Amino acid sequence: MNQERRIAVVTGGSRGVGKGIALALGAHGYHVYVTGRTTGEKAHPLGGTAEETAQAIVEAGGSATGAVLDHGDDDAVQRFFREVGERHGRIDVLVNNATAIPRELVKPGPFWEKSLDLLRIVDVGMRSHYVATHAAAPFLVKAGGALVVFTSSFGGRCYMHGPAYGMGKAGVDKMAMDMAVDFQPFDVASVSLWLGLVKTERNAALFDMPNSPYAHLAKGAESPRLVGEVVAALHADPRRMERSGQVLITAELAAEYGLGEADGTQPPSHRPMLGDPPVRNEAKVL
Repeated sequence: MNQERRIAVVTGGSRGVGKGIALALGAHGYHVYVTGRTTGEKAHPLGGTAEETAQAIVEAGGSATGAVLDHGDDDAVQRFFREVGERHGRIDVLVNNATAIPRELVKPGPFWEKSLDLLRIVDVGMRSHYVATHAAAPFLVKAGGALVVFTSSFGGRCYMHGPAYGMGKAGVDKMAMDMAVDFQPFDVASVSLWLGLVKTERNAALFDMPNSPYAHLAKGAESPRLVGEVVAALHADPRRMERSGQVLITAELAAEYGLGEADGTQPPSHRPMLGDPPVRNEAKVL
């Protein structure tokens, strides 16, 4: 491995948004560690494994390592980051993306008519992002100029899929804001990215279902690869630390950085329809 390569860790990269981010970072010269629970022995209905994503990066001329990792297992997560950090002496980019998607997430009806399984999105999502960043922090600090990205959504402010989903995303956004305060003296930026509707394997089924409420949004949906290009641009941005502690909208950053889809189009921001991101209060109680 080229020792000059920057080190990125993308959690939940077997498919979807995480896979797109990992592929983009690999194309930008990072050695990418991709985590995921799915293995060849226990296939996911939507396909994909962390190892397959890593192999795709290598086949494209990049450098990557796939790791089977359950982000609900704190001890395993801590061991993983300790091994990566000690091997390279630093971590330059951490993308907290691994999130449980309960089966009932988009089921109609009030929250009390759904099972408590919905709270898995808080456990593997909000809580597991904290654990991963806690474990990675010493190596992010050693890197200097590092970046922590949390993938989130407009559901942190508007009603989206019910209170469990909203609680998880709002917590992620606040985590990014507060971690930015602790990271600031060490030149580590922390941001939360609000994604629009993304063209993932899972969402393809939502676009195609009869009378889908998402069908009209499909044309302007973001590709996972574009999200990754935005992450790479954020890390390279000289104003990176000025953005630290902010909740940013992926589509707006793509337009600002001059990034678009493969066909030249740019996805729209859903700010007019779904609302503004929260703004951090600069007061600090230590």
